Amino acid sequence: MAAAGGLPGDIETLLDDLEAKNWLSDRRYAESYVADKRGRYGRLKLSHELRRRGVAEAIIKEVLGGADEDEALRLKAIWQGKFGALPGDARERARQQRFLLGRGFSPAAVHRLLGGEGE
Repeated sequence: MAAAGGLPGDIETLLDDLEAKNWLSDRRYAESYVADKRGRYGRLKLSHELRRRGVAEAIIKEVLGGADEDEALRLKAIWQGKFGALPGDARERARQQRFLLGRGFSPAAVHRLLGGEGE
């Protein structure tokens, strides 16, 4: 067992070495995480989860940056898969809104979708 005094330096050296070889990269982690989850969640939820996992804000913005059309298409695809029809009453509208907002889509995008815009 290594002495307690030498262990933190060894770990730092190892982490620095892994980063230098690009085997340990917050950017690659963020890209992989987003690629895995993007089909189910919106930009707000993805950015929150990356922040919670300690990814730097600049990396989050780079990885999640992109066209709003892509976000709108994903929102519509998720909505279509779950509901498929515009809400017929206020209760159903609230249910659909809660679901989509919980998935991390912006309130404005959800409003546009459920308001029938873009249909």
